[in-house]
Amino acid sequence: MINDIKAEAEKKMKKSLESLHSAFNKIRTGRAHPSILDSVMVNYYGQETPLKQVASVNVEDNRTLTVSPWEKNLMPTIEKAIMSSDLGLNPATSGDIIRIPMPMLTEETRKEMVKQAKADAEHGRVSIRNARRDANSMIKELLKEKEITEDDERKGEDDIQKLTDRYIAEVEKMLKSKEEDLMAV
Repeated sequence: MINDIKAEAEKKMKKSLESLHSAFNKIRTGRAHPSILDSVMVNYYGQETPLKQVASVNVEDNRTLTVSPWEKNLMPTIEKAIMSSDLGLNPATSGDIIRIPMPMLTEETRKEMVKQAKADAEHGRVSIRNARRDANSMIKELLKEKEITEDDERKGEDDIQKLTDRYIAEVEKMLKSKEEDLMAV
């Protein structure tokens, strides 16, 4: 029973890390990276479709992305979708390729993005702690119903705390990496 609770808590903590990873991908650094456009949705025959399903996204150089639509008639739609996204990018069409130059980041913009990264990391930590709290309350419930002993409860809570510490450390490592990425000129 305790193993099931631990497995469930670990699953929730992994989801928190995945969510943090996708949040960090939306924070653009000065360099071009295809994952920046992961959140862009394109109107494809009346259906909202992720950009990477209607075009290939490549890195031309470290400051420019290129988008090659699979259907030429999608060019204006893709361009409009990129412009209306909250990424602050200005695509330029040339022939059958859309080029997206990455604007230089000012020191002020970098600091704002670091603040955003820290806020996202804090949401991740809170989410991991909530998973710990839920798991511990389930263990206490088992003890109250006399399905486990107090030693089992203590060991289960210790294991869940170790799990929590490991995932919090992973959040810290991701945040440190993102901060270094953002502050690199």
